[in-house]
Amino acid sequence: MLVSIPTDINDNRRHVHVFYRNGRHQRSVAKIWIEKDGKRCIEVADSKLSQKDNKMIMEAISNNWEYINEQITRCFNGEKTIIKNIE
Repeated sequence: MLVSIPTDINDNRRHVHVFYRNGRHQRSVAKIWIEKDGKRCIEVADSKLSQKDNKMIMEAISNNWEYINEQITRCFNGEKTIIKNIE
């Protein structure tokens, strides 16, 4: 699965989108909030994944929260973002 930072800066909370890796046609299978009122708060906003997959994604996001949040800030500032494989 792939986690992508959003480009919709007008959303009221920072979040990431989750995609299956399956060639050229990728559709979001989950949206995960990563903060609330500027503080770490990882919650499922919408998901087509199993509870097991949601838990795995949320743990990976939690373990890499600072990095992901930094990349979202860079994206919104028009700066280059850095791809990182996370487990």
